[in-house]
Amino acid sequence: QEPSSSPDSVKIDIDPNSKKLQLLEPFGKWDGKDLLNMPVLIKCRGKCTTDHISAAGPWLKYRGHLDILSNNLYIGAINDENGLANSVCNQLTGKYAPPPDVARDYKSNGLKWC
Repeated sequence: QEPSSSPDSVKIDIDPNSKKLQLLEPFGKWDGKDLLNMPVLIKCRGKCTTDHISAAGPWLKYRGHLDILSNNLYIGAINDENGLANSVCNQLTGKYAPPPDVARDYKSNGLKWC
């Protein structure tokens, strides 16, 4: 089938309860300003491969659902600060938590991170 000549008119239906697919909202337009003074989520110790960043295995079934797949973010990476996997300091609370939880907390508080 040929692509639509008017792609904005194409409607994609995804079950809102789907655990495998998620309709993504577009990212906001860049305002042209550099992001400064952002907290670092994790500085990885030693070797850090794609498997440390987002391991495959059972997580592959969620590759079309970014929110669920993000539960896998950096959980296998060793934090250079404390020598532990799945433990980063939330710079808003001072408490240690899994990287996905801290990243979501930053996002919910409007804090950009790197």
